[in-house]
Amino acid sequence: MYARRRRNYFLMMGGCIVLFVSAWAVVRQWSMPAAIAMCVVAMVIPPVAAMVANRRGPEDRWWDDPSGDPESDEWWDELDGRKRR
Repeated sequence: MYARRRRNYFLMMGGCIVLFVSAWAVVRQWSMPAAIAMCVVAMVIPPVAAMVANRRGPEDRWWDDPSGDPESDEWWDELDGRKRR
């Protein structure tokens, strides 16, 4: 799961760089509004890429790892309605 999130992040950031560089290196010669629009799209990609990279799926079990305190873990397991193996 981590590899897929990382790959998606790098693809999105690579697309951001391509949009930005091509907007000002190539597209601005033909259409300044199109170059600005490309930069606006490129500006939105980094926050979305960060959200994609940090999103946790249902198979990522970081929230219910044992804390190290047996009493606390037992209490949380009881609240969640499951038994620890």
